[in-house]
Amino acid sequence: MAIRDLTSERLFVDGDLGEGRRVDLAPPQAHYLTAVLRLRLGSKLLVFNGRDGEWVATLAETHKRGGSLDIGDRVRAQEPGPDVDYLFAPLKRTRLDYVVQKATEMGVARLRPVITERTIAERVNSERMRANVIEAAEQCGILRVPDVEAPHKLDDVLDGWNAQRRIIYCDEEEQKADPIATLQNMEPGPLAVLLGPEGGFSTRERDRLIRQPFVVPISLGPRIMRADTAAVAILALVNATLGDWRRP
Repeated sequence: MAIRDLTSERLFVDGDLGEGRRVDLAPPQAHYLTAVLRLRLGSKLLVFNGRDGEWVATLAETHKRGGSLDIGDRVRAQEPGPDVDYLFAPLKRTRLDYVVQKATEMGVARLRPVITERTIAERVNSERMRANVIEAAEQCGILRVPDVEAPHKLDDVLDGWNAQRRIIYCDEEEQKADPIATLQNMEPGPLAVLLGPEGGFSTRERDRLIRQPFVVPISLGPRIMRADTAAVAILALVNATLGDWRRP
């Protein structure tokens, strides 16, 4: 793995990256580089798009309509990550921001809000979620940027689920006390993690979940956690047992 440069400024861009290319900047990006970071024409920074790795770029021009970057050498190849979907009941604004940022840092491939019977914050600002994903990736040297999907009702998600992707379901009533042992007994493959709302899943929802052959319920221990805390706990467990934290 290439050494990550966490001292240089980093910027996510949408355009394709390659040596000699010129990439356009939107007005907010140009303003951020010049007014916030105080970069000048000719300044160097690192850029990535979630597909083509990380590249050195030079600030080539700025104007009222945005600006542009000239792409130089690639310093890091695109890095893969665990094939993990994170399914979660939306939280209130500040805590949702935290969950989205931490899930990005943990390396999930997709963020998928699900609406449950006890979900309080049913309205989801997908653009804000996407902005938090990008900010977390920029700040932490991450190259893979998870997809942000629109919210769907839990029942609809289960109705259309691909059974090849197992769902690790955080169940407060699960009797098996050792989640690590449960995860270690699973075969590697595409996964999803499902975390419910603050009030937990309804009895009907839980009954349906535990009847599904592709659902693996696990306990998160003897203490009740807030949803944002539980998100970090379960993603850490999955990365350590089934993800890319394991030594090859």
